[in-house]
Amino acid sequence: MNPVRVRFAPSPTGYLHIGGLRTALYNFLFARKHGGTVILRIEDTDRKRFVEDAEGDILASLAWAGLDFDEGPGPGGEYGPYRQSERSDVYKKIAETLLESGDAYIAFDTEEELASMRERFATKVNPNPRYDTTVRSEMQNALTMSEDEVSSRLAAGQPYVIRLKISPSGSVSFSDVIRGTVTFETRNLDDQVLMKSDGLPTYHLANIVDDHMMEVSHVIRGEEWLPSTPKHILLYEALGWDPPTMAHLPLILSPTGGKLSKRSADRAGIAVSVKDYRAAGYESDALINFLALLGWNPGDERELFSLEDLIEAFSLDRVGQSGVQFDLSKLKWYNEHYLRQRSDKSIASDVASFLAEHGIEPVDDYLERVVSVMKERISFPSDLLEVRYFFEDPEAYDEITRRKRWKEDSSDLVVLFAERLDGLEIFDAATIENTLRELAEEQAVGAGRIIHPVRLAASGTGFGPGLFELLELLGKETTVRRLRAAASALG
Repeated sequence: MNPVRVRFAPSPTGYLHIGGLRTALYNFLFARKHGGTVILRIEDTDRKRFVEDAEGDILASLAWAGLDFDEGPGPGGEYGPYRQSERSDVYKKIAETLLESGDAYIAFDTEEELASMRERFATKVNPNPRYDTTVRSEMQNALTMSEDEVSSRLAAGQPYVIRLKISPSGSVSFSDVIRGTVTFETRNLDDQVLMKSDGLPTYHLANIVDDHMMEVSHVIRGEEWLPSTPKHILLYEALGWDPPTMAHLPLILSPTGGKLSKRSADRAGIAVSVKDYRAAGYESDALINFLALLGWNPGDERELFSLEDLIEAFSLDRVGQSGVQFDLSKLKWYNEHYLRQRSDKSIASDVASFLAEHGIEPVDDYLERVVSVMKERISFPSDLLEVRYFFEDPEAYDEITRRKRWKEDSSDLVVLFAERLDGLEIFDAATIENTLRELAEEQAVGAGRIIHPVRLAASGTGFGPGLFELLELLGKETTVRRLRAAASALG
């Protein structure tokens, strides 16, 4: 195999999409598996949709996910520059070459003329007509004008685009690592715009020029680019270049079906940008592990992979063709697993910033002890905001639990228990439990008759971590205060 060189080439028209991160991951894994090179290329020629801070978000998201690259903005490289907006002269020369060979032509059609064309040629069978071999003979282009008229329009500075000239007959075939041989009939292709009227290339021209000049060996990208590939193959042929090996990844589907678009994701309660997952407190290892298996399988029953494990196991021939549904509950399961691998101290550090925003600043090592008690019960560090009883006395008591667990004698039992606790010299879980069970035996009641009201009194809820560990963590002073307050409030 020739040296492996892959590229991840996002467009800074928005924040990095979760599907984009999977594409970056598969490129990264393939390159690292084969000792190859990872290129980051910023395809920023769409100036109308350009988002100012999108490139920064892309870089930050890749760094957060642990996907480093060898060439690109920042590290540089001998094939740069790596922003397409800085390579305009290269594309213009290639476009001129295509014009000279007759594989492309100039078109002067205005937006109004294009809209009129779509209206005139629209049928029930073809409601969205393309600018193709059928249409171009009736449009304002170099194929329907004399050389003098074309020269005159160019001299007058009239805006124009450069289009790829598609042959009306024949087919284009190429081999895809994932899909095998793929064939398209040329009659179904449009005369794609290669250079826009602003002098910048479209994705189609810049993409193949950069892939060739940066010596990209494998193009690994989403299935949505599959229909564009025959145009790219035709461009390679016109320029006398060998195309790279192609691999088109399966779509990520919404749980309700169809591609995971922003609209379908919103309906399903799924975030689409990596930035949102970072903000929500997802572990980067969890997201990477989840995405790796969203289209690829290792050939065995394993589900948990470190990045190093993925590099060792990954292969393109185990990537499927069919779309894969995004399972948010599965991602949550991964997050819980990786969260529990972290130290209490590191999780507490994350939680501290959330709490500070709500005016809560635990002292000493208290927060780490809270994490230790709750780590098996949370999915994200921010979940600790929902158990405010660790940091504040309850302001209310769960009504369902009160009706079910607070009996006529509960107030008296809770007060008696508070008095016993107040007299303890050692306040740990074991001593607290022994004290409660002794009291239950003295009062001739089951231990649950005291446990449930005490939990409600201490936390305001009917569920949570082990009661005795909870009370030990709250401390004697806080526990006694809360029990007496609840006995008074609930009667």
